[in-house]
Parts: sequence; C-alpha cells; structure tokens
Amino acid sequence: MLDSTMMRPRAEVAAAGNLGELRETTTMRVLQPSEYRRMPWKNGGGETAEIAVGPAGASLNGFGWRVSMAWVAQDGPFSSFPEVDRTLVVLEGDGIELSVEGEDAVTLTRLSQPHGFAADAPTRGRLLGGPIIDLNIMTRRGHFTHRIQHISIVASTELVAEWETNLLFVNGDCGIAWSGKSFALARFSALVDLPKTSLLRFASDEPADVFLIGIDPVVP
Repeated sequence: MLDSTMMRPRAEVAAAGNLGELRETTTMRVLQPSEYRRMPWKNGGGETAEIAVGPAGASLNGFGWRVSMAWVAQDGPFSSFPEVDRTLVVLEGDGIELSVEGEDAVTLTRLSQPHGFAADAPTRGRLLGGPIIDLNIMTRRGHFTHRIQHISIVASTELVAEWETNLLFVNGDCGIAWSGKSFALARFSALVDLPKTSLLRFASDEPADVFLIGIDPVVP
C-alpha cells in the first residue's frame, strides 16, 4: 500500500548548529549528495544516485527497498522492476507526464503530491520542458510497504518518524532539531537511520520541502 500525506505546520523552532557533534553522538546518519552511490539506470537510459537501500549494498535486482534520485534528460521508457511498488516526486524542473499501462496519464510537477504506481507496469515519461530531477522510493511487493509525508516548510514545523525504517530527504536548506541537538541540512541531503518515534522540529528562512519516508516490513 502506498500513502502520501500532507501535514500542517505546528509552531516549533529549530536552530542550525554543529553537524559534526550530531555525527558523533547519535545513531542517525547525515548523508550529503556527494556520498550517494551514482550508477546508470537499470535500462541504461539515464543516471541515478542511490541515497539508501535495504539490505545495504543490494543490487538493482536484489533490494527489499530503495530510495534514490534520478536525472531525467529526455522522453522515454522507465526501467522495469518486477514485483516492486514505486513512488515518484519531482524535485526540480518543469515536470513530467507519466503514462503507466492501464492507467490515465498523469502530469507531475514540483507542486504535485507524491505519485505511486507499479514499477513492473510498462511506463513512459514525457518531459514538460527541460530535464528534471526526481525522488524515487521503491519497495519489494509482499515484503515491504512505504509511505511519504511531504511537508512544505514556510516558518516552523514538527513531525514524528513512525515506521520501522525512517529516512528524511530535504529539497531546500533548513534547520532541524532532534533529541536535544540542532543542526543544518543543505538541499538534497538526507537523514537515515532515524529511530522510530523520533520527534523532528524544522525551521527555515526560505521555503523548503521535506519528505519523511517510512518503510515497514510486511507481516505474514
């Protein structure tokens, strides 16, 4: 099951602080875009940057779940991932028209909600203008499910990480407070290994989009 949920801001303040201190004193990890694992698309039609994958080091054919960014520079087919559910979010660019076999075509822009579809259904993308950058979340059907909370920060916001595996991705610069620590996140960076029930407080002087990604195992 795929679920995309918008949350309303609540008044909390998080000040930017010492990122190095956070790395040393928590199990949560901060990843910068330069640390992501870059590789060709499965079909060779573009480039992807893997943010996180489970199990660690899994191949494109062997993951249980995967979070990545992709650069889409031209119209064409999407890679097929058998028995995988996928959610796509446009991060930069004019947008894309997505045509999934058996469904009506949908237009996705930065203002659109995260869009879920079956990654094993034949899918084509048509760019609305120039190239785009998108965020992709994929889970192996029958083994894992995923959800996304998309929060547009205009002043201050808070949210709670509620799933077994939690990852935060930011599209914009913002300050975050967690477990008594305050620090700054730059655009396209991520927090991984967020403990379940973590309370996160955000603040930003400029508009920023935050995506909290939750992944749960399927219980037989």
